[in-house]
Amino acid sequence: MALWLVRHGETQWSLSGQHTSFTDLALTPDGELQAVAIGKLLAERGFDAVLSSPRQRAARTAQLAGFGDQMRITEDLCEVDYGEYEGLTTHKIWEREPGWQLFRDGSPGGESPETLQGRVDAFLAEVDSMGTNVLLFGHGHCFRAIAARYLGVPISAATALRLDAGSVSILAPERDGPSVLLWNRRVPPRAVLVADLAMRVPHVRS
Repeated sequence: MALWLVRHGETQWSLSGQHTSFTDLALTPDGELQAVAIGKLLAERGFDAVLSSPRQRAARTAQLAGFGDQMRITEDLCEVDYGEYEGLTTHKIWEREPGWQLFRDGSPGGESPETLQGRVDAFLAEVDSMGTNVLLFGHGHCFRAIAARYLGVPISAATALRLDAGSVSILAPERDGPSVLLWNRRVPPRAVLVADLAMRVPHVRS
């Protein structure tokens, strides 16, 4: 089973670096353009299942990418619950808890690394029977946890996996085991505009 991970397009808090879990932010205009561009990138691909987090930034990305009719919402793809750290940047958290790492320390009042690992493991077991290619729309820290557990390493290893908004990643089985085929391919928000403008430019005959 190959997993295609699409982190939602840009939001105001992804721009500012604020931790966003249950706060249900909309995409920015550039985030919407990213979603459309991602749709163009994936348009020729066939997927056996398409799943999305219920948060509007993820579901809207799926819709704008052209997968709204196939999309099934699942709570399993919700972002990690940051508890008291919701809305704070990492630097603000470090002022309170120097050296804090989400996948090692968790968040006060939020989801522990052990609980997150259990959630992710159960999700991976469920999607394993959904087909050869499964497309997921969701969030950065949740996807980093999914990647670590897909590869069979401790969830703490997710700390090393940066994942930007508006990016596409692919996890797939290879001859030697689960592998990362593509990671954090960020789709520029203006890519779709450039492509559309290029199509509209009349051809000049010499």
